[in-house]
Amino acid sequence: MTLVGVTNISRQLECRFPNFLRTQGIQLPSDVVGISPCAGDAKAMATNPTVHISCPYCDSVVQAKVLAERLYDPVLDGTLEPQKYQFLECSYCRAVLVGWTEWEKGIQGEGWGRLIRKWPRPATQLHSNIPPSVRRSLEEAKRCFRCKAFMACAVMCGRAIESLCKDKVKAEYLGEGLKKLKAATIIDDKLFEWGDALRNERNIGAHAGEATVSRQTANDLLDFTLAIAEYVYVLDDNFKSYKERKARMFSPPAQP
Repeated sequence: MTLVGVTNISRQLECRFPNFLRTQGIQLPSDVVGISPCAGDAKAMATNPTVHISCPYCDSVVQAKVLAERLYDPVLDGTLEPQKYQFLECSYCRAVLVGWTEWEKGIQGEGWGRLIRKWPRPATQLHSNIPPSVRRSLEEAKRCFRCKAFMACAVMCGRAIESLCKDKVKAEYLGEGLKKLKAATIIDDKLFEWGDALRNERNIGAHAGEATVSRQTANDLLDFTLAIAEYVYVLDDNFKSYKERKARMFSPPAQP
């Protein structure tokens, strides 16, 4: 297996990660360039520098070993400020992480800013417009996914949209609620189709049977659920506000 690029990281990152690749049994290409290893043998590993970064597997901020890093120079690489990608290993679960930081200048001096995790991709923060009843189920669905409880994730995604239906159209059941949302033009045909697919997968997770929910399916269901919730509670409200502002701008002045 040959690595053609480190996926799910910034497109600018064209580095190779030798230590990680070797542990995964991946054959390195002959032209490994652009990386500064911070570790090689066991003695070097013991003196690795460490940093703090959020680990999605430990679900907390952890101390991580810096195994390698890649610096970007404003002159040579065209960045606004010096930037740095670091290849890390969590000191607790030994998961591989990738962090990014930028050189910052402030009142108290200058130096490298806070390390931001770029891979695995950080979870999307829920918008404050999403009500607590829907938010709780969405957060639970995310936790189920992280724990690899994919059928439970599907159930919680269905519960989130069921809460949305109860909030918006006073429907008690998901199937009925989706039809009412569509009839009231709160969602369009595409979102109704996504919701109905979610309902079917939720039933697989909620009822005894031989069928299961795969990791990819659970990930898709999370995406569908987030898209529906953000469309209903965020984008729709934003568009209504936009139309109201436009109406006020172009409305004729009131007659005295």
